[in-house]
Amino acid sequence: MKTLESIFGIRYADINQFLLKIGTQVLIAVAILVIGFWLTGVLTKGFKRILIKSETDMGLVTFLTSFISLGSKILVFITAISQLGIQMTSFITLLGAAGLAVGMAFSGTLSNFAGGIMILVLKPFKVGDQIVALGTQGKVTEIQIFNTYLTTFDNKLIILPNGPVANGNITNFTKAKERLVVWVFPLPYGTDIIEIRKTIERFLADDARILSDKKVTIDVQDYTDRIVNLSVKAWVKTPDYMSVLADVQNQLYSAFKHLDFQPE
Repeated sequence: MKTLESIFGIRYADINQFLLKIGTQVLIAVAILVIGFWLTGVLTKGFKRILIKSETDMGLVTFLTSFISLGSKILVFITAISQLGIQMTSFITLLGAAGLAVGMAFSGTLSNFAGGIMILVLKPFKVGDQIVALGTQGKVTEIQIFNTYLTTFDNKLIILPNGPVANGNITNFTKAKERLVVWVFPLPYGTDIIEIRKTIERFLADDARILSDKKVTIDVQDYTDRIVNLSVKAWVKTPDYMSVLADVQNQLYSAFKHLDFQPE
């Protein structure tokens, strides 16, 4: 050790003190990261529960919680870096310069963030709606700061970037309170259409889900050299759409089995 002191002019005690200081700072920084990230998770979950109890829109809930989680983690990271003795002024300057370059590279990410804000403000859809966006149909399960999550009918999770979603065409099947159900039945020539109309009208009149204040229309849509396509249209509450579509079609199929045709 005396040789080390004579060559470099560094005392062994100073080395021990330096290593002890650095080790302590590293341990404190790690503790800040671990505890800080844990507290971030706890606070984020608590904040989410509060928003849900206050009946805040679920899209806003998922957006705010993901935003707060990300922002809190960044603050924890900066605090841990400060504990290591790094001057934050220099760090922030360096971070700003790097941020400019990163921002150019991740301009799409910033676009997605802006898209998330637009979705929450303009509300083209909300959590729970059935939509078609970017060619994908599904139920909206989350609206986060960068992405919107859809669950398809076969339970696949689709993650869509908010920027293109906000700027693209969106079909919302749930936003309106009522929907028009359309059935098309191909009937062979010679079928008694008047009797068919009466049968259909009876089925629809007996179904309480069909809105009685809306007109039911039963018309010949078109015909070919073999069949006549009969179009049936009725209005229902939006939540009843899928069940009415399937139930009435199945019932009429059973009623028309003797005609030897397949409803479309």
